[in-house]
Amino acid sequence: MITRGYVSHRRTYGDRFGGVLELSERACSTDIRWLCRFYFIYLSFFIVRRVVLLLENEQNSSSTMNIEEEIQSSIRSLELDDAEDDNVGIAVEVVKKEELASVDKREEGKTEEMKVKEELVELNETPENKKRHLNVVFIGHVDAGKSTTGGQILFLSGQVDGRTIQKYEKEAKDKSRESWYMAYIMDTNEEERVKGKTVEVGRAHFETENTRFTILDAPGHKSYVPNMISGASQADVGVLVISARKGEFETGYERGGQTREHVLLAKTLGVSKLLVVVNKMDDPTVGWLKERYDEIESKMVPFLKSSGYNVKKDVQFLPMSGLIGTNIKTRVDRSVCPWWDGPCLFEVLDTIEIPLRDPKGPFRMPILDKFKDMGTVVMGKIESGSVREGDSLLVMPNKVQVKVLSVHCDENKVRGAGPGENVRIKLSGIEEEDILSGFVLSSVEKPVGVVSEFDTQLQILELLDNAIFTAGYKAVLHIHSVVEECEIVKLLQQIDPKTKKPMKKRVLFVKNGAIVVCRVQVNNLICIEKFSEFPQLGRFTLRTEGKTVAVGKVTGLLPSGTTGA
Repeated sequence: MITRGYVSHRRTYGDRFGGVLELSERACSTDIRWLCRFYFIYLSFFIVRRVVLLLENEQNSSSTMNIEEEIQSSIRSLELDDAEDDNVGIAVEVVKKEELASVDKREEGKTEEMKVKEELVELNETPENKKRHLNVVFIGHVDAGKSTTGGQILFLSGQVDGRTIQKYEKEAKDKSRESWYMAYIMDTNEEERVKGKTVEVGRAHFETENTRFTILDAPGHKSYVPNMISGASQADVGVLVISARKGEFETGYERGGQTREHVLLAKTLGVSKLLVVVNKMDDPTVGWLKERYDEIESKMVPFLKSSGYNVKKDVQFLPMSGLIGTNIKTRVDRSVCPWWDGPCLFEVLDTIEIPLRDPKGPFRMPILDKFKDMGTVVMGKIESGSVREGDSLLVMPNKVQVKVLSVHCDENKVRGAGPGENVRIKLSGIEEEDILSGFVLSSVEKPVGVVSEFDTQLQILELLDNAIFTAGYKAVLHIHSVVEECEIVKLLQQIDPKTKKPMKKRVLFVKNGAIVVCRVQVNNLICIEKFSEFPQLGRFTLRTEGKTVAVGKVTGLLPSGTTGA
């Protein structure tokens, strides 16, 4: 209606000026008549331009057709009846074509400019175009200095300012824990600061010149091993923190200490690269003595080998002081430690190879946590595939289809993220209370496996009270973010530890150190995969009464109703 009104208004002016032109032609000389015709051409050009601008502002998809009709209508409204006025029509037609060409060029230029800008934004926000990313879990015995080291890393990398450090120093002094102020950067809740022990997995981010890192500060106390498992299951690299202080290393290393269990769990959970940092080298009982460093290394190497690590290829040792920051960002001064000529912590972390990842595989993200924030938000580490805004995914095992509204990585909103990234994803189509820890965000085309029974190959570590492992044995299963009670329903085969081949004899029970193929049943449906296809969703531990008794990998997923088959 706006267009028609505008045209009608324009026709009134056309009629008026047409009359004026007719009177002028009768009364004036030839020169005046040509001047009037020039004025008419100028008026026609003005009308055409006004029509084009109006239609451009309205963003009419059929703009070219409408412009043609409006111009022809305007020309007809002038009602020129002189033969010489054909020249005027030709002139107007030329003006019309030039104006249309100009409009097309402007529109084309705008479209191309928008495309270029969108491509640049998309390119800049593509995870593959960023720095490489590694998840680093800090593990080790309680009081080895994991949180202090993590806090020092954040301070040295500029993530925490000096004023905040002064605040933590005062707070720690008020609690009579002067040496713990750096740990307060990672241990953020009051319970952890009062107890002086990490309870939950601390999470923080920092960058070096080549790499973005996510720090996972795992608790060291034996009461919080399940939380440590949750942290290690997200990691690409492990930093085993060992205290060089007299007595502290021995306590963590002896049977029952968390140094041993953490190493074993890290290897089981897929942490293939391990950096062993001998901390507290500045302690008065140590004084940067090479003999103490060598003693610790000589004891750890055989144990690391027995845990499955290739020490020459996948393990590296270095001395350090987490409290004062020595040999973390820059190499230790020769005047302090004359015998060490190796790299500092940052240098080693920057050279660690990124594990193989599949950005084009089926999407898999175990859900670690969820919360409400103008919608449902889930947190986790992407183990396979990639995700972008607008994607449709499945929340398993509920089989609820959801849509991705936004993706956040390292506190920044991004268009998408790939494997290895720790992300927060806002979803529509599901409520926060309908999601549990251990659920998996999965691709629609190839969803994650959902079972209550599966076959597995288990390595028995140390059964409590020299018990036997047989059908009916119950334990707690830890697999990615799943924690579920389980029962061994059938022993299928025993594996010869030397030949790695199945033994012919029928197996009824096994003891410590045995390798056995068995069938496991859980109370509820869980999301898992074969280890051969998705390692991070196919490796697990069995724990009972606060102790890890077995580690294993999933070899087969079973449909319901196959128990005893």
